[in-house]
Amino acid sequence: QVQLAESGGGLVQAGGSLRLSCTASEGFFKTRAMGWFRQAPGKEREFVASVSWHGGSERYADSVKGRFTISRLNAGISVYLQMNSLKPEDTAVYYCAAGSYYSDYVTSTADYWGQGTQVTVST
Repeated sequence: QVQLAESGGGLVQAGGSLRLSCTASEGFFKTRAMGWFRQAPGKEREFVASVSWHGGSERYADSVKGRFTISRLNAGISVYLQMNSLKPEDTAVYYCAAGSYYSDYVTSTADYWGQGTQVTVST
């Protein structure tokens, strides 16, 4: 069974940086878009960023444009999220996700989800 393993979350001060990583297990076919969603307490899960199956197209939520950067490495089985200039509003559990075959972006109906990694930004 395919699993997505996330890491890199933690506690940082506002203005700091974190880098999240997500790597798929064996059996994962890389021809899927991969990306990140986040969910803060009391809020709906929201889209953060995604990269297409071929790695050539990226999408970002307006709230993170210019601060976060998504990248796909390790021959397509890993996805990273570099988060700079973090704000308290970025505090949430961040989930890695993988979409359907040959997808250009990830939606809330992603085929696979990671367990999540906590990001907390203090004032």
